[in-house]
Amino acid sequence: MTAEEKVDIIETVDEEGNPISFKLFDVIEYEGKEYAMLLPLEDADEEDPELVLMRLVTDGEDYAFETIEDEAEFEAVSEYIESFEDEE
Repeated sequence: MTAEEKVDIIETVDEEGNPISFKLFDVIEYEGKEYAMLLPLEDADEEDPELVLMRLVTDGEDYAFETIEDEAEFEAVSEYIESFEDEE
């Protein structure tokens, strides 16, 4: 696999302890925080897959993905992302 073919795969665990693999689609910054758009690998071949939005938290070289519990924060970030889609 060449560097151009490298895919960033993120593995996490759901609320029931089941492993889930995601392809990192993009990382955006909104109001000083970073958010990751993740594509579930099981949906990667679908024509219109649903992206998962998570907060990206870094601590030095370590990073973690957090569920966005605050509904207002989730809506604001979602609308921000959609504004880019509207421009295209």
